[in-house]
Order: sequence, then structure tokens, then C-alpha cells
Amino acid sequence: MQRFAQMKKMISPRDARIKPELRAPPKKVKKEDPTELKITEAPQQSSALFFQYNTQLGPPYHVLIDTNFVNFSIKNKLDIVENLMECLYAKCTPYITDCVMGEMEKLGQKYKIALKIMKDPRFERLNCTHKGIYADDCIVNRVTQHKCYIVATNDKDLKRRIRKIPGVPIMYVSQHRYTIERMPDAYGAPKK
Repeated sequence: MQRFAQMKKMISPRDARIKPELRAPPKKVKKEDPTELKITEAPQQSSALFFQYNTQLGPPYHVLIDTNFVNFSIKNKLDIVENLMECLYAKCTPYITDCVMGEMEKLGQKYKIALKIMKDPRFERLNCTHKGIYADDCIVNRVTQHKCYIVATNDKDLKRRIRKIPGVPIMYVSQHRYTIERMPDAYGAPKK
């Protein structure tokens, strides 16, 4: 005679005998009531924006610089501060965050000229309060919070992310000079 192993009977995770806080939720999902009011939260828009027009932009311009913008400027033999003013026809203050500086220091000896340029006293330093040194996230967060910056970068991914934020112009190096996009016409920005 052959004996088979007996299996223990298991209680279902939804069983009424299990304490309510440990019990698994029922699988049946309640149908949505079509008459019930749906609440969706939209992020608060900046008061600096008048439709797509950013009222906080104006001379002296605050330009937030990325690492590759400095590298492209060196490759094209462009003086950053001089060419910023030439592009915007106004006084400009270049800003560099701690993350951008950290990213440049990580690149090593090959980029020591770029690091020396970034330590120029004409460049303002912005302290970062967040953890990590990923510069792209840092720039996107700063620009989302404060709409007073123009972002100077040649990074395609960063440009794509910034284009989603309304009212933030992007400056980049093209054809051996600086070009700006999404700048309101009222400020006399150079046309492409």
C-alpha cells in the first residue's frame, strides 16, 4: 500500500480569521462612480510667467553654465563672459553650481584649463544643498524653482529636459559663436 504525503491546509491571506491589519485586501476593485468629482493636482505655476513670457528675465542676465558649455567654448576659442555679453547685448553674470564644479574636477587633468576658467572670479558660485553631484538634475531643479536663469549647455539630454520647463531660455555654442533659443523678442535677443 502506497502512502501519499498529506499537505497542510493553508489559510487564505484574505481569511476573516486573520487580524484586519495583516489581512490582504480583496481582489475586487470598486467601480468608479461617474458622478463623483475627480480631483487632479496640477503643479503651481511660477508667478514670473505671463503665458510663455518670463517677466523675471532681464539685464543683468543670470546665466547658469554647464560643464560641456565650458568645454565647447574652449574648443571654439571663445571667452565666456565676453561672448555672453556679445550674444545678449547686456551685462551677464555667469553662475556655476557646486555640482558642475564637482563634475569638472572628476574629469581629471585633461580638463584643467576648463577648471581654471571656472575658478575665475567673474564667475559666481552657487552652493548646492542636495546630495550627490549629478549636475543635470541640479540645474533642472534650480531652473524649475527660480525662473531668473538662462541655461548655457550643449548637452542634448539637458536641453530636452529644459525645453519642457516653460520660460527658460537655452544658450549653446554653434558655428563658433553663442546662440540662444526661446528668448523673448522684447529683449532684443539675436535671431537664429
